[in-house]
Amino acid sequence: MAGYLSGFGNEFESEALPGALPKGQNSPQRCPYGLYAEQLTGSAFTAPQGANRRSWLYRIRPSVLHARNFLATDLPLWVSAPHRTEGGHAFGQMRWGPIALPDVPLTFVEGVRSMTTAGDADARTGMAAGVYVSTRSMVDEYFYNADGELLIAPQQGGLVLDAEFGRMGVEPGEIGVVPRGVKFRVALQNGPARGYLCENYGAPFALPSRGVIGANCLANSRDFQTPVASFEDSERPCVLTVKWGGRFYACELNHSPLDVVAWHGNYAPYKYDLRLFCPVGALLFDHPDPSIFCVLTSPSLQPGVGDIDFVIFPERWQVAEHTFRPPWFHLNLMSEFMGLIFGAYDAKPEGFSPGGVSLHNAMLPHGPDAAAFAAATSSTVEPSKLENTLAFMFETRLPQHPTDFALTLDTLQEDYPACWDGLPKMFEGGRP
Repeated sequence: MAGYLSGFGNEFESEALPGALPKGQNSPQRCPYGLYAEQLTGSAFTAPQGANRRSWLYRIRPSVLHARNFLATDLPLWVSAPHRTEGGHAFGQMRWGPIALPDVPLTFVEGVRSMTTAGDADARTGMAAGVYVSTRSMVDEYFYNADGELLIAPQQGGLVLDAEFGRMGVEPGEIGVVPRGVKFRVALQNGPARGYLCENYGAPFALPSRGVIGANCLANSRDFQTPVASFEDSERPCVLTVKWGGRFYACELNHSPLDVVAWHGNYAPYKYDLRLFCPVGALLFDHPDPSIFCVLTSPSLQPGVGDIDFVIFPERWQVAEHTFRPPWFHLNLMSEFMGLIFGAYDAKPEGFSPGGVSLHNAMLPHGPDAAAFAAATSSTVEPSKLENTLAFMFETRLPQHPTDFALTLDTLQEDYPACWDGLPKMFEGGRP
């Protein structure tokens, strides 16, 4: 059965066969249909109630039969923090054009290309950001990530994520999140696919506090969707790969690990349509901080500072008077990995293409290029709508270190900083 349950951070329950969920207790002496009860936890058992993440899975075989005789395997372009390149490299603002789709068969897992890392996967802090390219579906191949949860943002071509909890389709303009430890398989929905990937080592993504905004706007919990239970009772050879401690291991199985017949809990994959994000902004003058565009945050131990913030810049009206409307020039604490799903980005109308990436690390100045500045300061300031655009940022309080792959990519724009060269000196001494 396909479908979705709506909500975020709530307790859900779903069963693919009637009566498969035990009533009144989580682990009865004998489960319905001869199933095994298994708990998947995404937090410490003693975590505060609001932060406790776990789900009970009722499956045909327990996971101990899914995880034996793991042997080391290699996915050299998917790297984890801490990661440093061998030699020094130029330090500054960086930008890449889109990565071309390969002409060889690559699954989603094989096609992950890490571009930056931050923090430490073993210390459960920070992230890795990058892209994925895929030209074939996973067939009898399964994967789970023990290092962190995955936020997947398709840019070209949709994906079908078959997970232990059910099936979830994710298309450009949507995101899918797969929690740490959840087994899944990825199929191509409509041909070769490309997109962005954030591997979150820290606390699971959550909705940010709205503060004075109140109870509504931004991302609303009711718009997040979790899959309805479905299962595979398949007995044919397959391979399960796990990422653990920054390394990869694989084992052979004689059955599908997606054999969960029923589940309940609050630790499950979910998807969100970014077009449902409700932007807020200035109604009279000035340009608010980009935190008003935060969709999800992975909180750090420092109150009010995200280990990772996932921020989007969607279609929206601009109505502020006497205001410079593109993002202003700035240096800030957060390190910004930025991508473009479709359209154009108002601060970089040229050179930043859908599928491309930019990196502005902490305390490096950046802002609109010369063309954007000239247009914004010379045009008539009247209500206007930014249409056909969707950009995003994976930003973190930690420095993001480019990988060897990123530094040697043929789409690296060596002349990117030149986009600011055309900014003129306009100072008129003695005149206000």
